[in-house]
Amino acid sequence: MSSAQSATAGWRSHGLLCLIAMVFADNFVGRQILAVMIEPIKLEFGVGDTAMGLISGLAFAAVYAVLALPAGRLADRMPRTRLLAMSCLLWALATMACGLAGSFLVLAIARMVVAVSESPTTSASMSIIADLYPPHRRSFAISCFTAAPTFSAIIGLSVGAWVVDNYGWRTAFIAIGLPALLFSSLLAFMVRDPARGRWDLAHAHAAQPLQGMASEAGKLWALPAYRCLILACGLTTLSSYAIGMWNTSFLVRSHDLSLQHAGLLAGVVCGTAAGIGGLFSGWLSDHLTQRNRHWQIGIPVLGHLIGTAALVAYLLWPSALLMQIGSVPVPSAMLWCALYSFFAVWWVAPSYNLVTQLVPANRRGTAMALQTIVSTLLGIGVGPLLTGLFSDALLPLFGIESLRYALLLVSLPVVVTLYLLYRTYELTRGESRSLSALGSVDVSA
Repeated sequence: MSSAQSATAGWRSHGLLCLIAMVFADNFVGRQILAVMIEPIKLEFGVGDTAMGLISGLAFAAVYAVLALPAGRLADRMPRTRLLAMSCLLWALATMACGLAGSFLVLAIARMVVAVSESPTTSASMSIIADLYPPHRRSFAISCFTAAPTFSAIIGLSVGAWVVDNYGWRTAFIAIGLPALLFSSLLAFMVRDPARGRWDLAHAHAAQPLQGMASEAGKLWALPAYRCLILACGLTTLSSYAIGMWNTSFLVRSHDLSLQHAGLLAGVVCGTAAGIGGLFSGWLSDHLTQRNRHWQIGIPVLGHLIGTAALVAYLLWPSALLMQIGSVPVPSAMLWCALYSFFAVWWVAPSYNLVTQLVPANRRGTAMALQTIVSTLLGIGVGPLLTGLFSDALLPLFGIESLRYALLLVSLPVVVTLYLLYRTYELTRGESRSLSALGSVDVSA
């Protein structure tokens, strides 16, 4: 047994994981809170659903996608904790600037600056997690990281809706920017960057010198299993981001809820169910993949099948009251929404873990950056915007219910996602070879 294998992931690892999870959660609140700002921002600036789909999606995603690859390269070359510290500082300033925007154009520009600051977060964080935990414990660690944003939806949608209702959307932007200043200080002065490749077997991936950015990206994209996997992830985020961004408005329009009640239900129900589902899928993946590593693909497939069925039921369910909790009316459709949210995140931890195993340690930042580019363009960029376009186009036919059918249309790409996951399974089974009892995978040959 190597010294890397005999080492343990102790409290320092858990502490750093907790810190970067909080950074990611704060970032995600900054994205999710726009869902409860759509109606007041539309009213103030006099814009339509397409424009809101643009500012909540494409304005952010275009810049994020352009900078994600250079940011991933930085994560492979410099101390990742210092990189995250700088990005947190810029994110705090840019987010608070959104609250000071005097026009729709200025708000769109501020959102682009937020995208600049967020671009290193996922790639640097996933690279760090891969060096904090061994592969057989990594899925649960990743699920802890990715579940933090889903739990943060409770803050972004429920508490955020209350803040927007009582103090305005500008105050909400400024409030969520402040914690990032503390995170930046902790990352800069209180933590150390973990050693790269700490848990890698010596013969698993030979660490070759890094080449140019385009060359490295091309080599990663040429790996068939990696390519199919990140395309599957991207198509999944297309519908999930669309649902997340427009769910509050859907509850307002189709279930006659107030903005505050809709935000509260969307935040508490979706955030809690998705957070628990993400943690459970990570735990389940770590246990099942010790028996058969292909469960890293089987678990996402199972989640997509059950989650999509629940989503269709949720979107088509008639407006009917299930119960009244205090002053908050709870539609019966929220039962399906909770089921969808629980299973919709089953792909995240197993898929991200598989990505970290498909590439060498000194290329994980670039590999996660490519995955982030695809997911950002399709999810944050295309998903909300396409929903807005469909909603506006269907308005003459369905009236206020146009959003219901727009969300149904953007859920269709799951069919292609399932095919891509099947192709990933075939490729990893046919091209990989077992490297250790932990099931490391190498498809670079």
